[in-house]
Amino acid sequence: MSLILSGVSQSFGNVEALAPVDLEVEPGEFVSIVGPSGCGKSTIFNIVSGLLKPTSGSVTLDGNPITGQTGHVGYMLQKDLLLPWRTVLDNIVLGADLRGRATRQERQSAADMAARYGLGDYLNHYPHALSGGMRQRVAVMRTLALDHSVMLLDEPFGALDSHTRLLMQQWLLDVWREQRKTILFVTHDIDEALFLSDRVIVMSPRPGRVQEVVRVDLGRPRDVHLTAEMPYTSLKGHLLDLIYGRAA
Repeated sequence: MSLILSGVSQSFGNVEALAPVDLEVEPGEFVSIVGPSGCGKSTIFNIVSGLLKPTSGSVTLDGNPITGQTGHVGYMLQKDLLLPWRTVLDNIVLGADLRGRATRQERQSAADMAARYGLGDYLNHYPHALSGGMRQRVAVMRTLALDHSVMLLDEPFGALDSHTRLLMQQWLLDVWREQRKTILFVTHDIDEALFLSDRVIVMSPRPGRVQEVVRVDLGRPRDVHLTAEMPYTSLKGHLLDLIYGRAA
């Protein structure tokens, strides 16, 4: 079933950060949220994750209310936040260790996942020995290991160079195609949103509200050559008009 936000709003004192937002994300869908700084993208993530209780409105997952409750979705921030004293494997199973202690089966599953996604030779390495892209892979796998049906990814590739970022976007699509998780993805990069998503949610300036929902009918699988084709450039122009035209 769906992740549904109904009339969700958020105020901080006298500041209205998020106007009432209605949003439905279907199972297995990849949806990106874009908009100007301060439009409430991360606020939505904090509400969905249960870290922030909205001023009004509700969040449901699979028909069950989860407003203000943590532990129902996976949440990855822009910084990888890997623990420097834990190996790659130990960072991946961190969630299980926080619940008690990762079982032998959970550790083996994490090792298998690392091998499947290109880090099998680095299980015993520490974060300082990894490249930026490798660290982000570990962070994504740590979120996957929680085994939630919904993953929130808040600008996970924002700090990477352009080449590594493209590689990570393609890698993430491969993981998503195999895992079939529902992904909500925050980004400031229009190209990234279009390349990855089934739909793009365009937020207005503060107080943030859904300005438009743009469906990305570009077919799958996708590769970087897509960005030079007319349907892609047309969608990109439309998104730029929505964001920068409104902001101006």
